Amino acid sequence: MNTFGHAFRVTTWGESHGKAVGCIIDGCPAGLEIDEEFIQKEMSRRRPGGEFSSKRKEIDEVEILSGVLDGITLGTPISLLVWNKDVDSKPYEELKTIPRPGHADFSYFAKFGIRDWRGGGRASARETVGRVAAGAIAKLILRKYNIRVFGYAREIGGIRFSVEDPEKAFEIAERSPIRCPDPQKEGEAEERIKMAMSEGDSVGGIVELIAKNVPAGLGEPVFGKISAYFAYALMSIPSVKGFEIGRGFEVAKLKGSENNDPIVLKDGKIRFATNNAGGILGGITNGEDIVMRIAVKPTPSISKKQKSVDYERMEEVEISVKGRHDPCIVPRIVPVAEAMASLVIVDCMLLQGLIPRSFVGRT
Repeated sequence: MNTFGHAFRVTTWGESHGKAVGCIIDGCPAGLEIDEEFIQKEMSRRRPGGEFSSKRKEIDEVEILSGVLDGITLGTPISLLVWNKDVDSKPYEELKTIPRPGHADFSYFAKFGIRDWRGGGRASARETVGRVAAGAIAKLILRKYNIRVFGYAREIGGIRFSVEDPEKAFEIAERSPIRCPDPQKEGEAEERIKMAMSEGDSVGGIVELIAKNVPAGLGEPVFGKISAYFAYALMSIPSVKGFEIGRGFEVAKLKGSENNDPIVLKDGKIRFATNNAGGILGGITNGEDIVMRIAVKPTPSISKKQKSVDYERMEEVEISVKGRHDPCIVPRIVPVAEAMASLVIVDCMLLQGLIPRSFVGRT
């Protein structure tokens, strides 16, 4: 299953150490002005590099192969390609028949009877290049409706960050190498990552996502809930192990009187005094900010010795994973999570007729 969406469909393709990665978008409205500089900026937010990420050096320059003429979408499939230019599969050769703990190596082999041992293949975070490219185009659509989707790290290595104003937090986090919105805790979190690196280990964390100005009424009753769609989208990202909306798991400790959001009039409109629901009630958006969080596991590729089994020789072995890996994947997952949330919103708006099939002739 490599395709996501109903009306706005995205198929990602390519392997981590293959020739290229990319995506095909089907269902993008015609007449959309494509801002290539913006798309490239989104790709740069995801790409590796820096003290706290993989040392793999990829430019991640996007080539638009189809579906766009003179910077305007045609309504036909859009094909986006990114060449892999800094591949080094040598460190993985000794693990051809040894699945790495915490990775999809064993489960892919169990399903297909074969696996791409070069950096994890399709199970690698490299696959998310196509998601971010497609998400950038989804964000260009959402721009026309003043809808913004943004995120930042909420926690890294057990260190929780304070956030008072999400928009300001995003601006601060974008200047941080670990996407930390809390300058007072940033140094502590960086030291926690460095400590794990010195031990040949890694750390995980939590990403918070905000979607602003999403119209009320998106989503369908019962099995078509937009909350379930967001969960499906975000849980499909490599390394994501948990999902929550609004107060999330915290609601289990609250009383109904504490959790319910009072309904009030604001400027002559029905709104909510608080947002414990995170912008979604009954699986349908209520017009408030959508607030979501995902739990991100520690990067499984670590140099610390771990136990595994050589399935060709059927004997237990001890391995140390070599190669170039992120000691904490949280900062680079932020733009991927934003992309997936944007795809969900665009898809739901198209399904509900809130976005036309063509912007040609419309202001």
